[in-house]
Amino acid sequence: MTVPDAMLAIEITQPGAPDVLAPVSVPVPVPKHGQILIKVAYAGVNRPDALQRAGAYNPPANASPLPGLECSGHVAAIGPGVTRWAVGDAVCALLPGGGYAEYAMTAADHALPIPEGMDLRQAACLPETCFTVWSNIVMRGGLKAGERFLVHGGSSGIGTTAIQIAAALGARVFATAGSDKKCATCTDLGAEKAFNYHDQDFVAEMKAVGGADLILDMVGGSYIPRNIRSLADDGRLVQIAFLTRPKVELNFAELMMRRLTITGSTLRPQSDLAKARIAAQIEEHVWPMIARGALKPVIDSEYPLAEAPAAHWRIEAQGHIGKIVLKVAD
Repeated sequence: MTVPDAMLAIEITQPGAPDVLAPVSVPVPVPKHGQILIKVAYAGVNRPDALQRAGAYNPPANASPLPGLECSGHVAAIGPGVTRWAVGDAVCALLPGGGYAEYAMTAADHALPIPEGMDLRQAACLPETCFTVWSNIVMRGGLKAGERFLVHGGSSGIGTTAIQIAAALGARVFATAGSDKKCATCTDLGAEKAFNYHDQDFVAEMKAVGGADLILDMVGGSYIPRNIRSLADDGRLVQIAFLTRPKVELNFAELMMRRLTITGSTLRPQSDLAKARIAAQIEEHVWPMIARGALKPVIDSEYPLAEAPAAHWRIEAQGHIGKIVLKVAD
């Protein structure tokens, strides 16, 4: 595979609204030890991309300043020490950044084979959500079969993935979403019940079924004390983002008396080794879910790479259901 010296990419010209995203020609990165270069077919669009564009989520010091945390495509070049992949292999991968481009680089251990029966468009929707969901509800949250699991934002990319993985694990799944249509999507994917947060109180609803053993939350703010009230005794709350504010007042006596656990994580700053461990578990446990039809990405919309601003306007409007993707190449 011939790799050019320069490539088309989408850069953040300055912090701001989606219109600050603009095409640019930049050098194609050269893979170093343990890295691979991917000729990108599709790139996933995620909430952290929008936060980075707005100036609220800076990339790690050693990451590409270009947005884009996941992609699918074919291996275009390999760095020293890479033994698993060969040029031409079809992969999907978690990226430290740089997905909005014709070529992207990542650690070889952060790439995964395209699941059997899945095309590159679907596969581009998997890495960011699967890494986030599996590491937080299973590796961190310890979700087990028969437990009651509540996910907020159930119709988002994270939410639709969490519902399906939790259901495949045998959990009783509940979700919140912002419209009846979104709630219907959640139940179609395997949620026992979905609550429209505009007119239903998820605290009362969860108490009615015995409380949640595990909650995955990306809202924060006023949801945090409400989550605490929604938990069953010995329940766990995993915080992965804040659509509202990160600071609230909590009475920790309730945590002590009811033996509750609050934890959380962000994926991007974790070490390459930690991400490689997550990738290995995903290939072992999640890829078989896909093979048997228990997990399939929900795709809201597709945009050409040059229309990245429109994709960001779509995610900002919060009307999407599932994932948004950018088509980079055939």
